[in-house]
Amino acid sequence: MVTISCRSGREKLPIRLIMLILLMSLVLAGTAWAERMSVDADKANIRSGPGTDKYDVLWEVERYHPVEVIRKQGDWVFFRDFEGDEGWIHATLLGKSATVITRTDMVNIRSAPGTQYDVIFKAERGVPFRVLKRQGDWIHIRSTDGDEGWIHKNVVW
Repeated sequence: MVTISCRSGREKLPIRLIMLILLMSLVLAGTAWAERMSVDADKANIRSGPGTDKYDVLWEVERYHPVEVIRKQGDWVFFRDFEGDEGWIHATLLGKSATVITRTDMVNIRSAPGTQYDVIFKAERGVPFRVLKRQGDWIHIRSTDGDEGWIHKNVVW
């Protein structure tokens, strides 16, 4: 049996155990962290498969719509969104900008980070925003129309 010992020579671990620990660390890291991307085009078609010829358009999304990448196939990305819906999008339509999307109905967007500040506008469920900065539990956001404000992290995905 192959073993690896520490410098003191007192503790020895079988190489199989070390390999198992490393393998499990990689597997857990891969499932705990998924790449997050966002739509970087004004509008993008979400398709039932990786291509335009054989696959139907399932729905359309707008700029800043965040997605969680499940896998890539050629120039196509299979993803899951905030509602758990899955689809395919062409990779050229995605970017790495930090974005969020409202996941509750009628979210208050405030003038500054805190409930004591004025509500400057409201957003319905499913409205995506670009993240400008974060401050504690608050996120400074910008809409596709250029409107800016602060939103609490608990109401977005």
